[in-house]
Amino acid sequence: MRFVPTSEQEDFTASLDRLLAGADTVAAARGWAEGDTAAGLALWRRLAEQGVHALLVPEEHGGMGASPTEMVLALELVGRHAVPGPWVESVAYLPLALGSGPVVEALAEGAVGTVAVAPHVPYALDADLAEHRYAVVDGALHAAEAGEQHTSVDGTRRLFSVTSASPAETAGDLDRAFDTAVLATAAQLLGAGERILADSVTYVKQRKQFGREIGSYQAIKHQLADVRIALDFARPLVQGAALAEPGTLSRDVSAAKLAAADAAYLAARVGLQVHGAIGYTLEFDLSLWITKVRALVAAWGTTAFHRDRVLAALVAEQEVGG
Repeated sequence: MRFVPTSEQEDFTASLDRLLAGADTVAAARGWAEGDTAAGLALWRRLAEQGVHALLVPEEHGGMGASPTEMVLALELVGRHAVPGPWVESVAYLPLALGSGPVVEALAEGAVGTVAVAPHVPYALDADLAEHRYAVVDGALHAAEAGEQHTSVDGTRRLFSVTSASPAETAGDLDRAFDTAVLATAAQLLGAGERILADSVTYVKQRKQFGREIGSYQAIKHQLADVRIALDFARPLVQGAALAEPGTLSRDVSAAKLAAADAAYLAARVGLQVHGAIGYTLEFDLSLWITKVRALVAAWGTTAFHRDRVLAALVAEQEVGG
């Protein structure tokens, strides 16, 4: 299957890419990690004006009624530009988990929402500043309050314990919401991996050693080529999962998350190696993407969990097929 975006999708992503390229997302991310969320929230509101938050919200609830494909395109750019904030929670999970109501309409307009879904998402992202906080308890969505803050390897991922309160009124599908959040995480990983590769290619063309650009050495070329291949193999899995039917959705999003996580992690390892000692410093911007990849690999389900899901689905399909 060949995935070719429509002209409308290309225009949408081009508009978002221009907006994010013109914004100082690195400064916004660094400020967010230090607790200064003003710049990040300003960017959050600008993207809400572009309709990103409303993509999966039905038109009758103030949304765009778009497909998961548009969500994947948008979240890949969020990952590519290291935009801070609870994007997966607000854009992918909660609109589908809640289904309808005033909170869904508020999320479509740019309200900040977050959720903890134990055991896969034990802490709620940015719960201290979220206007709508939730936790899944015993398979049901509950309103929640923010508690103790926890440290993440990615400084922009501000994690909080939450305590559940009253059950939330929902008309959505929590299983589909979880799978959509997994898909959104895969899209972010894909975007982060692409950014690390692009920055690494630029660097090896500039850095000289023994009178030659280090990118001219075969060992460097081969490592970067391996990253390019891994990302190119992950992309159709992510795009295909966005088009998956309900019967194969869980299997397909898990496969997409696995491929995107492996590709992005390889990009991070190679990017760190070709940058040398400078790549280890937090002051260097590459660290924003390297630490984000490390955190997202385990977010919304570990590698082991998703491998088990894919295996179980394949075994079940084989048994049905005889």
